[in-house]
Amino acid sequence: MCAAVSDIAEERPGLTEAMDSLSSADSPTVVILLGMAGSGKTTVMQRLGLWAEENEKQSYFVNLDPAVKETFFEANIDIRDNVNYKEVMKQYNLGPNGAITTSLNLFATKFDQVLDILKRRAKSSALDYIFIDTPGQIEVFTWSASGQIISESLAATFPTIMLFCIDTPRCSSPTTFMSNMLYACSVLYRSQLPLVCIFNKSDILPADSIIEWMKDYEAFQDAVDADPVGESGYLGSLNRSLCLVIDEFYKTLPAVPVSAASGLGFDRLEQAFIEARGAYVDDYLPILRERIAASTRREQARQEAELGRLQEDMKEDANGGEREAEGR
Repeated sequence: MCAAVSDIAEERPGLTEAMDSLSSADSPTVVILLGMAGSGKTTVMQRLGLWAEENEKQSYFVNLDPAVKETFFEANIDIRDNVNYKEVMKQYNLGPNGAITTSLNLFATKFDQVLDILKRRAKSSALDYIFIDTPGQIEVFTWSASGQIISESLAATFPTIMLFCIDTPRCSSPTTFMSNMLYACSVLYRSQLPLVCIFNKSDILPADSIIEWMKDYEAFQDAVDADPVGESGYLGSLNRSLCLVIDEFYKTLPAVPVSAASGLGFDRLEQAFIEARGAYVDDYLPILRERIAASTRREQARQEAELGRLQEDMKEDANGGEREAEGR
């Protein structure tokens, strides 16, 4: 976890008391949706809205993609209502990716207001879920300061998990599959929040064999051997080595095959959300509490040091006054 959590704690004196509410069953689960461009994130968000309505789950939707033309889901909070992506591009003479990053940075400066709205809605509407859609360019959110501020602010306010969307047909190649898994691993490493993987478009290509690669190294090795591109040489050796390296990562990674188009597999998502929320309470929350405690200790030490310097200055002033009086 990065220092931003400590900064959040220092700016909010009542955050320590709020920690107890994070483990409460009444607090909604925040689901931050990430995925490569073209993986079907927006369609997944639309399906999540239908799933929530069908299962009578009180949900709230936030769109953080300033460049999307149409969301296909009803966004309760939309970054496009506050930041004009095209105007940002013109005003700052930026390209598409730079404009998206700058738009997200501008929105992040007011994200405390978004949190206030979410907290009020969570209380008044008894929300079950808050779904966050992120920009199509995954690196804009994952590796930017604004994305980090937003994700850690949410995680310090609500139980928060990451939902990583993977394009199943593109993972039919072991090399592409490994690339997606490495990115999922980097998202987990960067955010340190519980991660759920969904293999989207499973109606086009079933994800059974891909999930088997995650569970059985020998099955993945057989697939690498059968791949004419990567069966030998450097690429094949790299794929096998990487699979062994992140084998432990697979063991704790929930993987759910879904289809946003047909709704296949979405009935299994809630159990994955419940398990990930439990991981947040068991793993992330203690770290957050320790960060806040460490921040409090640093603040107390700083105040004590300043008080000590003030007392020394006052003592020196008093001694100087006495010497001046004696000289007269």
